[in-house]
Amino acid sequence: MTMAIGDIPRASGWTTEDLEDLPDDGLRRELLDGVLLVSPSPTDIHQIIAGRLMVALEESCPDYLQVTQGVEIRMSNNRSFIPDVLVATDKAAQRGGGYYTPKEVVLAVEIVSPTSIAMDRITKPALYAAAGIPYYWRIETFEGLVVHTHTLDPEGQVYRPTGSYEVRLDVPEPWAISIPIERLRPRHMKER
Repeated sequence: MTMAIGDIPRASGWTTEDLEDLPDDGLRRELLDGVLLVSPSPTDIHQIIAGRLMVALEESCPDYLQVTQGVEIRMSNNRSFIPDVLVATDKAAQRGGGYYTPKEVVLAVEIVSPTSIAMDRITKPALYAAAGIPYYWRIETFEGLVVHTHTLDPEGQVYRPTGSYEVRLDVPEPWAISIPIERLRPRHMKER
């Protein structure tokens, strides 16, 4: 089958405005310097962990913050990421618009999957830090369930590790959070 030139997707030059015109078909679309990155729908394990973390964070979240998932962070006109879970200012959530700016985001959380290893371990933390997002958490699921927490070093625009949690996530910032890791674990992961 031959494709027409107009049917070939462009390799670069994508903007956040272009994302708004794409169908809502369950695929995760992000932009990295104008290059469209398309990921498959997250797995059930991924979604269960994200949902459970979101509920657990919401229980202790201060009123001036909002916990959500799957919402775009527009870092620039040609750079846009969608963390698995994020915490933003309540004022930003009230603004509406379907996305947040980095200044409105307090915490970005990524759950590493086989198709996102380099993005979640290297690329996204580097770019979230450069954008000034104060906290970054990475959840690994390959050998059990481990939450790695990081805080922004504002002078170096990089994240400093603040802990790795396999039993209980217990951090003082961005607010006092204490969550048993078992609470995040999907049922079929508990049997391992």
